[in-house]
Amino acid sequence: MTTLGQRIREHRRRAGLSQEALARRMDVSRQAVTKWESGQSAPSTENLFRLAELFGTTVDLLLPSEGADAPAAEAPPPLWSRIRWRPGSWRLWR
Repeated sequence: MTTLGQRIREHRRRAGLSQEALARRMDVSRQAVTKWESGQSAPSTENLFRLAELFGTTVDLLLPSEGADAPAAEAPPPLWSRIRWRPGSWRLWR
């Protein structure tokens, strides 16, 4: 799973910006950017929108998707795997 901080770092690097340059453009301290990227804090809602605009993306693409921390649930077996041929009929077994 990619965290918000990792996504901010990735977008910042793609944009060719240092933490200091991003901080200047966002009108925050370099330490604030460092904390965002390390996960020690998160940007305010206003700053999230500003980051998305600066990086040419949307806020929902910056934020981790819900349930990303949860382990993937096993998918139920496909229906065809429960169909058994019995002479004279098809039967669905549960």
